Amino acid sequence: MTASHLTIDSDLQKVKLAVLGAPGVGKTSIIRQFVCNEFVEEYVATEKKQVFYPSVIINDHLYELKIIDCPYIPYFPVNSLYEWTDFRGYGLRNATAYILVYDITSEESFQYIKSLREQILESRDMHDIPIFVVGNKHDQAEERGLSRREVANLVKKQWKCGYVECSAKFNWHVILLFKELMKAIDYIDYGHKPTAIRVQDAFRRNRCVIL
Repeated sequence: MTASHLTIDSDLQKVKLAVLGAPGVGKTSIIRQFVCNEFVEEYVATEKKQVFYPSVIINDHLYELKIIDCPYIPYFPVNSLYEWTDFRGYGLRNATAYILVYDITSEESFQYIKSLREQILESRDMHDIPIFVVGNKHDQAEERGLSRREVANLVKKQWKCGYVECSAKFNWHVILLFKELMKAIDYIDYGHKPTAIRVQDAFRRNRCVIL
């Protein structure tokens, strides 16, 4: 580690991202493409919480990300008691931001995150807590179940959320997703629009930690 890295680390900002979605939408694949630059063809359901710790630099601000890859949850905990009893250790109610992933070929998976978003809004103060909606599996766009324009209009104009379509399989727009999300977080933290994001340590040291 160089002296310049030490200087940046002294102003380290920690961010907790909760990634939620129905089974099979590609949550883990998106995260692993971003953190580890890899994609596994075989589908393995996420049965317990996994945590990844990449760091990024955006607009000369260093952020340490704690990305929580959550298994399917039937509902968002309405209070701390429900979180403790049913989702102990997930930290869902104090996330810095939420990434809601759906499969663009599955209308059912979109309805799931639609319901989940409503529960999140009803369950905690969402002031300065970004929500990004992600349509994964763009490589299967010919099988699209929902109109991209309709979804984008709903998410951006009515929900006031960020929206990105990506392909975890081909690593298309995965970096863009995290760039846009971190731009929103950096704007909240520092009050100006950043211009760039650099993946720090994620690819070089492959900091994938599974708990």
